[in-house]
Amino acid sequence: MKKALLSWSGGKDCLLALERIRQQGTYDVVSLLTTVTEDVDRISMHGVRQSLLEAQAQSLQLPVTTVRIPPAANNDTYEQRMRETLEHFCDDGVDTVIFGDVFLTDVREYRERQLAQMGMRAHFPLWGEATDRLVQSFLAEGYKATTVCVDAEALPKRFVGRDLTPSFFKELPDTCDLCGENGEYHTFVYDGPAFRSPIPIVKGDIVLREKRFYYCDLLLDRQ
Repeated sequence: MKKALLSWSGGKDCLLALERIRQQGTYDVVSLLTTVTEDVDRISMHGVRQSLLEAQAQSLQLPVTTVRIPPAANNDTYEQRMRETLEHFCDDGVDTVIFGDVFLTDVREYRERQLAQMGMRAHFPLWGEATDRLVQSFLAEGYKATTVCVDAEALPKRFVGRDLTPSFFKELPDTCDLCGENGEYHTFVYDGPAFRSPIPIVKGDIVLREKRFYYCDLLLDRQ
């Protein structure tokens, strides 16, 4: 099998991408790849603590590689640090990065363009699939996740810190993609068939940042 990295945010779409890759058996995922914001040690955009990321990786029995970027990093800094990280994997024969994107063409083209500059390729195992079917598959397979961030311009505060259940999806407005593909919400997956054991989480404070994004802080339950 070809060796690949899996772009990992801790959420449901990258988890579904991992499951699809394992089912197809065409790639050997050698590491998860996650962008972490320096100073706060949290997954960029999602705001999830690095300790939870590491707990996920351990339960998935996969190593995780972090690309550390400064707060409010610009595109040049992000791309430079990502390139430095990927170069090490290129030297080890890894030429593919797997993504959980579903239909955002501009995002796909950006990823493909950046990787092509390094002689690497992007692979999108979920591309073009109906998001309602992806949601049904996620629930049917017994995965559990909670929302860690919602865009207040798309969803009210009551949607953050919620578990993904059938009622959650029924309550989503018609203007919201079921998978949150347009950034309406982001998730953290804490249990399901791919995990050796559940990630014990405790929901903490909910805060508004940038006058737009509601975040629900998650902590490891160490009891």
